[in-house]
Amino acid sequence: MIHTEETTKETVSTLNGLIAILEDGKLGYTNAAEQVSSPAIKTDFLEYARERALFIVELQDEINKLGKSTDAAGGGPLGALHRAWIDIKSSFTSGDTEAIINACITGEEAAIEKYKMVLEEKNLPAGQIAIVSKQLNSIQNTLIKIKAKKLLS
Repeated sequence: MIHTEETTKETVSTLNGLIAILEDGKLGYTNAAEQVSSPAIKTDFLEYARERALFIVELQDEINKLGKSTDAAGGGPLGALHRAWIDIKSSFTSGDTEAIINACITGEEAAIEKYKMVLEEKNLPAGQIAIVSKQLNSIQNTLIKIKAKKLLS
């Protein structure tokens, strides 16, 4: 794929959208970790938040390689669509672990949906598709782990 100014702009917008989703997830997991009473679940949530932070850096590096700077405030249409995580803090009352886990599941499902949408659009270069696919795979694995916790709680 040859990068014209237009395709570069589109790529940057798409990646910024994913970054916005990851920022939501990082914040959601950080909030979740503060609210749960179980030390094991708290540790897991902090680990998921750290992973999201690493994913953000990975995508920001891709934007920088295109000679663009990352749009910290934006996120384009993807970011605007993804607000599932934002509601999480309001569902966290008195350490209700099940409600917190349910909110995390909702957030992850929304993130997975957006990642799949990006991959289906096929407008990213191969190297970025590989990174987005890898991140999607990891988010799907996280969702499986969270659903397993729900069964245990």
